[in-house]
Amino acid sequence: MSECRIAHPIVKCTYCRTEFQQESKTNTICKKCAQNVKLYGTPKPCQYCNIIAAFIGNKCQRCTNSEKKYGPPHSCEQCKQQCAFDRKDDRKKVDGKLLCWLCTLSYKRVLQKTKEQCKHLSSSSRASLQEKEQYSRLSSSSHYNSQKTLSTSSIQNEIPKKKAKFDAISANGDSFSPDLALDSPGTDHFVIIAQLKEEVATLKKMLHQKDQMILEKEKKITELKADLQYQESQMRAKMNQMEKTHKEVMEQLQAKNRELLKQAAALSKGKKPEKSGAITSP
Repeated sequence: MSECRIAHPIVKCTYCRTEFQQESKTNTICKKCAQNVKLYGTPKPCQYCNIIAAFIGNKCQRCTNSEKKYGPPHSCEQCKQQCAFDRKDDRKKVDGKLLCWLCTLSYKRVLQKTKEQCKHLSSSSRASLQEKEQYSRLSSSSHYNSQKTLSTSSIQNEIPKKKAKFDAISANGDSFSPDLALDSPGTDHFVIIAQLKEEVATLKKMLHQKDQMILEKEKKITELKADLQYQESQMRAKMNQMEKTHKEVMEQLQAKNRELLKQAAALSKGKKPEKSGAITSP
């Protein structure tokens, strides 16, 4: 019997933000970050991208490698942080924009999701349209067969009448009229086909309008997600700055406290000799 394998969910690492297979619910960091935590301890926020993955120094490994390869970072056109590295190649840009690593991943993920949804909608719409066209062909063919049967019988009944009428007109010396000699048995059938074609054209037009509305909504959702991500990055940067300021203030207060303790100790040492001299004096 084959063993049943459990599919582990793919999640993002808490530190480096890369995707990995989560083997347990308590495991929130990838193997590489877990090894770095054992070696270097808890990481600090990167001074460029603000990702909490700076195990050595003030920069994460990704920004360190990119800086060595492409030079100093530039401002990201999406989150406006100084964490986008220019690779000097327009083909590697996202829609011609210079984005950081996180914004590039988010942008590509949203575009892929939008393409999949549009593809699913277009395929379902084509399937429904093909079903409608097939149904209309079947109904028109059945209607045509019934009309053909009725028309054949009616033509056979009408031939003697038309012949007599034509003979009467010829005997009276009147001119020949094709409208009296021929009646079109398939006129109703052609009218129905024309109506069905008009309905199909109307449905196609409505479908195109719906697709345009869906694309506009998807575009708006993409813009809202990008705005939300920008606000989150700004909030994260603000929190990091507040943490840094708080740390500096605490260090200043601790230094001042140590200085005051030293002054108090010096004062206490200066008072002791004065007291001993006052006791031993005659």
